[in-house]
Amino acid sequence: MNYTIQEIWEFLKEVEDPEIPVLNVVEMGIVRDVQLEDNKVIVLITPTYSGCPAMHAIEQDVREMLVEMHIEDFDVKTILSPAWTTDWMTDEARVKLEEYGIAPPQKGSADKNLLMGKLRDVRCPRCKSSHTAMVSQFGSTACKSLYKCEDCKEPFDYFKCI
Repeated sequence: MNYTIQEIWEFLKEVEDPEIPVLNVVEMGIVRDVQLEDNKVIVLITPTYSGCPAMHAIEQDVREMLVEMHIEDFDVKTILSPAWTTDWMTDEARVKLEEYGIAPPQKGSADKNLLMGKLRDVRCPRCKSSHTAMVSQFGSTACKSLYKCEDCKEPFDYFKCI
């Protein structure tokens, strides 16, 4: 079947992030580009970090979506440069993260405050308090830190700025 690039982008929005199922790979910024070359669909994906264990599953899910849409001639290519950044996440993805209970990354590139002994003010996704403290630099996955809200006392993940 012949689809437009925009239609293919829409299909790819059905591919969930395996670690955060409320987000799809397009709003995460993992799908970098969709190209058509001589009726061949090429989907370019970038891992959230080079060792991301979910990338194999994401690539397989993208392939399965293309097959499901009866696209026969395609290639899914992983590109590492430029490196993925949380700045590529859509505003909708940030809202969904917070509604899911994960504090979204703040806009702006990687957080270097930790090198200076300073922590970012991270808002609790549950009670919206900024009175929070980092418990561990490492949360449920490598791309998240574990925080605790000092007001509602609930632990939560913060999606690190990368």
